[in-house]
Amino acid sequence: MAMNRRDAIKSFALMMGGAMVGANVILTGCSPEDQIVGLEFTPDQIAFLDEIGEAIIPTTDTPGAKAAGIGEFMVMMVKDTYNGDQQTVFISGLNQLRKDFKDANGKDFMNASTDERTAFLNEMNKKAKESENGDPKVIGMLKDLTVLGYFTSEIGATQQLRFVEAPGRYDGCMDYKKGDRVFAL
Repeated sequence: MAMNRRDAIKSFALMMGGAMVGANVILTGCSPEDQIVGLEFTPDQIAFLDEIGEAIIPTTDTPGAKAAGIGEFMVMMVKDTYNGDQQTVFISGLNQLRKDFKDANGKDFMNASTDERTAFLNEMNKKAKESENGDPKVIGMLKDLTVLGYFTSEIGATQQLRFVEAPGRYDGCMDYKKGDRVFAL
């Protein structure tokens, strides 16, 4: 029997110790009561999220985050699991990211090369790590959502990880060879 995506996300959130934004909803199953009413994302915004996800987990010998539909996943998670404050931080952070990228590079994020996008996101991540309060917070949200969405997707679980639908027996002392893929949840 295949594990459905919701169960995989719960397992992943438990494994992370509930440290990601929105984890309380995943673990308890209760949506926050103070969400933004009528929050919608345009196809352009979803495409923007796809490109950010692709910069975080690019296509190599396996498909990247964009192939896994990461933009749609992020939208679903923000709408279903984030409270109103988190949703506001996410949306304003995306708008600021787009503006800052254009100011720094003289062009829109969507028209930039992969190298320019990656360098910009790496710089944002560096600033967030050096900041006392973790600003810009949106980069952490984007990374969490990309990793969670990718590795719980069919593409991530079957092509990036070693997926065994019915593993059979437990073997706690399996040999690991450098370069082997880890197992999917």
